[in-house]
Amino acid sequence: MPVITIEAGLVNKEQKEKLIKEFTKSASEIIGLPEEKFIVFIKENADENVGVGGISLLELKSKR
Repeated sequence: MPVITIEAGLVNKEQKEKLIKEFTKSASEIIGLPEEKFIVFIKENADENVGVGGISLLELKSKR
């Protein structure tokens, strides 16, 4: 069974459902396996847990 893992910031329920549906559909078409064979994991990362250039995303967003 193919596994698709998506890492992102916080996403709402509707966004998660769309990500699962669209990634599964695309992967199924590309690989040629039925959609039922795919497992999708969404890993959410809070802004304070991600850094870019030595600064957390939380801090970067607060400077906008």
